[in-house]
Amino acid sequence: MLPAAASLQKQGANKGATTAFLISTPESGVDSIAVTYALLDPIMTVVRPVAAFVTAMSAGVLENFLSFSKSQETLQVAKNCPIDNCCDGIDCPPEVHKAHHTLRERVKAGLGFAVVDVWGDIVAWFFIGLVLAGIITALVPEDFMAAWLGGGLVSMLLMLVFGIPLYICATASTPIAAALILKGVSPGAALVFLLVGPATNVTSLSVLVGILGKKSVVRYLIVLSVMAVLFGLGVDSLYHLAGISPAAVLGEASEILPFGLKFAATVVLLLLSIKPLWQYLKKLFKRDKSNTAYFSDFPSLHCSTAKKSNDTMHDLSLPKCCNTDRKY
Repeated sequence: MLPAAASLQKQGANKGATTAFLISTPESGVDSIAVTYALLDPIMTVVRPVAAFVTAMSAGVLENFLSFSKSQETLQVAKNCPIDNCCDGIDCPPEVHKAHHTLRERVKAGLGFAVVDVWGDIVAWFFIGLVLAGIITALVPEDFMAAWLGGGLVSMLLMLVFGIPLYICATASTPIAAALILKGVSPGAALVFLLVGPATNVTSLSVLVGILGKKSVVRYLIVLSVMAVLFGLGVDSLYHLAGISPAAVLGEASEILPFGLKFAATVVLLLLSIKPLWQYLKKLFKRDKSNTAYFSDFPSLHCSTAKKSNDTMHDLSLPKCCNTDRKY
């Protein structure tokens, strides 16, 4: 996300647009919305992208209002062919490129992107989130969570302190939020975690300062925090007014599907996860031997230079390449 934001700014996007991108992208991806519907409930599925949109727009508009510069470059839209890069979008206009691929090729490319690229990018984080959710469910006492994060402004502020420095993606945060709600955390506090967790972390803040500047990052954090708390309090009120127990309806949206279909989908999902998980583990534990450097114990001098030097300085030894046939 950060490289993409830096690239957008280099191509002419102003700070407001970049700020909105940095907030909305990690908070409201299609994958995270689908996982939210499966693991939480329809209310959170709707509120989560709406909150991300409002927060991103608020931060972007405020940033443009306070630091807008008229000398903005024109944003250059990438028009390369996403199927096989057959056209660059410049020498080959879009109207010409339309006839280059059949409907079958485009559908195949789209499905390949969804199944291989998108799922491959999030599968490791998804399973990490499931493992952490299981640990929380098994080990964390319910009374502890309900006492500190059961609702109210203090719960929201505590979740801000916990979520802002944490490095976690939107997909991995969803099962953790579900486990927290089961342990007595209010849905509003869980929403705060879902909003601030993916959008901020200690590691990325230094990069954000380089992209946006110190003042812009402070405004970024303030708007994100304020909007997350406001939406969190609003969600708690919504559940209270509707008389809905969030723990009771958690994951009930999946009950509309028959068991056989859910079981088959689970098997397919596990099969699709084998290859990207294996590649992730190999990358994680593989030692990079290509960066190994070997250093010789003699100076890299030409023989003629070394011999000339040896005539005037008797304590200078010749390189081994001058008096031996060994290969190094």
